[in-house]
Amino acid sequence: MPRKRPGRVRTKNTNRREALRLSRMAPEDFNVRPGETKSIACPDCCTWRRIMGDTVLKIREHCISDKVADGEKHASCPGSDQLVVIDIDVRRWQARQDRLLRDAMPQENRRAAQQFYKPLPAPATPVSRIKAEITLETARQSYLAHRKGCTRCVGGQHCTDGGVLARRYVLALQEEPARREAREEQERQERRTARKQTAPAVRKAQWAKHGGKAVETANNRCAGRIPGSLSEFRGPQLPLAPKDVEAHERRQAELGRQYAQRKPATSAA
Repeated sequence: MPRKRPGRVRTKNTNRREALRLSRMAPEDFNVRPGETKSIACPDCCTWRRIMGDTVLKIREHCISDKVADGEKHASCPGSDQLVVIDIDVRRWQARQDRLLRDAMPQENRRAAQQFYKPLPAPATPVSRIKAEITLETARQSYLAHRKGCTRCVGGQHCTDGGVLARRYVLALQEEPARREAREEQERQERRTARKQTAPAVRKAQWAKHGGKAVETANNRCAGRIPGSLSEFRGPQLPLAPKDVEAHERRQAELGRQYAQRKPATSAA
């Protein structure tokens, strides 16, 4: 495979104009993608031309092609050998160009840059493997629902899940008396606790703790406030006059002189 010779500027001549900065041009008027040939739309003839060079970049020398069709000779374009300066962030420019191309593409041709696949939902856990609070009614309903929908549970024969549900139902039947007795005992304890909390002696102790003569006296002292009177709960009074009157006067006079000196400069501005 022949070695690709890097392009370079073979002449030191320029059109003596100020260097053309890409930051001052429209993003769609040049192409500086990595791995592609750098090109630019010539500002003079508005045609796409190649950018030559690796370090010093110039627009390749070209002619004004639209004059040849009129019978005129080839005329060199004033934009030939124009210096070009890449003063932009190429990555940001490339991302913006890709976004513009994607937005300009028809909707049916658009495709996300990265494909996201929705994972398949996991199969539901069988009822026989669900770990939850087992009561007699829930065990019975689970067993009957499985028997109704399972084709292998016929007569006294059970499938694997049907056998687990059947054993769970039998175990719930055996534990139901003890569970009922524990529930009744808990209800008796709750009623006993409620009776203790509402007993007259308990209520009297609560009133003694949160009441008494001090609370009653404070409640009886509540009276309407006379307009213009001062409350005994008021805070410290604010000073209405400075403590050192002479120092206060000197300070006010100094501030007045400073303001008088600053005022003409402010008005002149």
